[in-house]
Amino acid sequence: MEWVETTGKTVEDATARAVAELGVEIDDAEVHVVEEAKPGLFGRVRSEARVRARVRPTRPHPRDERRERRRRKPRVVDKASEPAETALVPGRRDRAESERARRDEPTTSNEEGTMDEVEALVDGEGEPGLAEQGAIAKEFLEGLLDVLGVGADVVVHLLDLETVEVTVTGEQLGFLVGQRGATLAALQDLTRTVVQRRTGAHQGRLLLDVDGYRARRRVALEGFTRRVAAEVLETGRERALEPMAANDRKIVHDTVNSIPGVSSRSVGEDPRRYVVLAPTPSE
Repeated sequence: MEWVETTGKTVEDATARAVAELGVEIDDAEVHVVEEAKPGLFGRVRSEARVRARVRPTRPHPRDERRERRRRKPRVVDKASEPAETALVPGRRDRAESERARRDEPTTSNEEGTMDEVEALVDGEGEPGLAEQGAIAKEFLEGLLDVLGVGADVVVHLLDLETVEVTVTGEQLGFLVGQRGATLAALQDLTRTVVQRRTGAHQGRLLLDVDGYRARRRVALEGFTRRVAAEVLETGRERALEPMAANDRKIVHDTVNSIPGVSSRSVGEDPRRYVVLAPTPSE
C-alpha cells in the first residue's frame, strides 16, 4: 500500500488530513511523524508538522520471510525478574545486550508457532516490539494519572500477535471515559502518538481501556445488534442505527456477520457515519 504525506499546523492536524486522504478510520492507518511543527515568533508557525501514512496492512508476513527472520536470535527475557503486571510480555532490555543475544546465542525452539510469537514481539530489523510499546504507554499513563492526582493501576496485556492492550482500573475514573467513550478514544489516540514518537513504531495495534468500559460497551452493543437483527428478519425491512465511532461500528459488523440472513453496511461520513442492517436476499 502506498504512503501519503501531509502537513498541518500540528501533528494531529496532519494526521487527520492523511486519514481523510486515505479514506479510512484512524485505527486502520499507520502514521509516522516525519517532522513536528516548529514555532516562530509571536505564536506563528515557522514550519508545519509533516506525517506519512498508509492503510494498515492486514496480510501476514510471507512464510519465506518468516523463515529468514527465524535465523536471527530473538530477545531472551528472564520472566522471573519481571513485575507481576507485565509478566505476560518481555521487559525492556538494554539494546546492546539484546543484539549480543541475537548474534551469539543459538535458537532453542523448534516450534513454528512459538517462533511466530517471538517474531511478533521482536522485529528483526529493530522495530520496537509490542512489549516495549506497551511499557512506554504504561509509563506515559502512570505519569498522566500522577499529574491528575488519580490513584489507579495500569496493566499491560498481550491480546494476540498484533495487539497489546493497556488497562486502567481504579475508582471514579468516569471522567477518563467521557460520554459514549469519547474521552477514552481521544486518550487512546494520544497514547498511541506518544508511543510512536518515542519509538518510531508503526507495527502492531495498541488499545486502551478504562475501568472495563470497552468490555461492557461490547456486550451492550452485541445484545442491541442482535435485537435489531431479529427485528429486521421479522419485518424484512432495513434498519439504520444511530451514528457511531469506528470501534463501535466494527462490533456491530462483527456481530451481524454471525447472524444468518442479515447483512450490514456503513453509510455517511464521520462523525455522522452509521450502520444499516438489512435482510440478506434469498437465492
